[in-house]
Amino acid sequence: MNTNPAPTLPALSPAPVVERIETMLVDLPTIRPHKLSVATMNGQTLMLVKIHCSDGAVGIGEGTTIGGLAYGGESPESMKLAIDRYFAPVMIAQDATRVQALMARIGKMVKENRFAKSAVETALLDAHGKRLGLPVSELLGGRRRDRLPVAWTLASGDTARDIAEAETMLDLRRHRIFKLKIGARPVREDVAHVAAIKRALGERAAVRVDVNMAWTETEAGYGMAALAEAGCELVEQPVASARALSRLARRFPVALMADESLHGPESAFEIARIHGADVFAVKVEQSGGLYNALRVAAIADAAGIELYGGTMLEGAFGTIASAHVFSTFAHLQWGTELFGPLLLTQEILETPLDYSDFSLAVPAGPGLGIDLDEDKVSAFVREGTRKITGIKD
Repeated sequence: MNTNPAPTLPALSPAPVVERIETMLVDLPTIRPHKLSVATMNGQTLMLVKIHCSDGAVGIGEGTTIGGLAYGGESPESMKLAIDRYFAPVMIAQDATRVQALMARIGKMVKENRFAKSAVETALLDAHGKRLGLPVSELLGGRRRDRLPVAWTLASGDTARDIAEAETMLDLRRHRIFKLKIGARPVREDVAHVAAIKRALGERAAVRVDVNMAWTETEAGYGMAALAEAGCELVEQPVASARALSRLARRFPVALMADESLHGPESAFEIARIHGADVFAVKVEQSGGLYNALRVAAIADAAGIELYGGTMLEGAFGTIASAHVFSTFAHLQWGTELFGPLLLTQEILETPLDYSDFSLAVPAGPGLGIDLDEDKVSAFVREGTRKITGIKD
C-alpha cells in the first residue's frame, strides 16, 4: 500500500478580470481637407477606450469613422455611448484573458455596433499581449511580414495639387501607390483628373481610385473602361450593391474591389458566392474586429479573391491594430492603405510610427507595441467626454 501523501498542488491564482473601462473623444486636426464623394473631412475624431484589468494590465483600443455618420451607421460619439451604457456592464468583473469568450458575451447582449466592438476587442488584445509579453500579431496566429506597403490617398480634388503631393511622397520614399478619391464630380471629369495624374507619375507609381459607391452601374461601365485605358490598376466600390459589383466584375482589364459592401464574414461569403469582386478591402472596424477580419481574409483566400488592407482613416491605435492583423495574412497582394496617422497634424504616441521606404513597420513590442503620450493627448480630449466605469465606481 502506498502510504506517501498526495503532493499538495499550488493554489491557482484567479484570472485577471476587467476592472474599469475608460472612454474619451479626441478631436485632432488634419493636414488638409480630405474630400470623398460622401463628405469632406477637416479633422478626425478618435474614440479611445482603455480597459484596466485587475492584474494591472491596461489595453487601449480605438474607434474611428470617416466623416462622422456620412459613411455608415456609427460615429465616435455613438461608439462611446454604446460602450459606456451597454458594453461596460457586460464586461466588468469578467475574465480579461479569454478575449473571444468575452466578445461572444458582448455579442449576445449588443447587436451590430461593429466599430465599437472592434475598439473593445483591440483593447482586450492589447492588454493580453502585454500580460503575456507577446505582440498582438502572435495572438492572432503569427506574423508573416514585419513591414507593410502603404498607399497614400490623394483627395484634395485639385489635379495640380494632387500631382505635387504625389511627387513629394515619392521624393520622401514614403509612398509609391496612390489612391484617388473620386465620385463627387461627373464621371468624365473624374476620369480626366485620374488620367492627368497617371500621366504625370508614369511608371514611377501605381494609381488606383475609390468611388465610394457614387456611380450608377451605367456610369461605372463607362468609367471603368476609361480608367483602364488611362492606366488605373484598381477601382474600389464604384457602385453600392454587391449584385451590381458582380455584373461589373471581370468586364474590364482593371481589378474591381469591394469595400463598403463588406460588413464581416457573412457579407464576404455572399460576395464570394456571386463572384462580386476581384479584391476585398479588409477593414478591421468594418469587419467587427480583429478576429472577424481574419475570417474575411480566410473566405477571400478560399474563393481566390485577392486582399488589400483597408483603413477607416484611423489614428495610431486603430492603424496598428490593423497592421498586426494584416501582417498575419498568407497573401496581401495589393498592400495596405494604413496612412491614417500621417493625415493628422498632432502626434499622440510616445514614439512615432515608423513610416519609411514606402512601408509601415509592424511594432514588435508586447500588445500593440505602442504607447499613448498622456500629456499630448490630454490637450485634444473633448471637454466632458472622459468617463470611467468600473468596480470601484
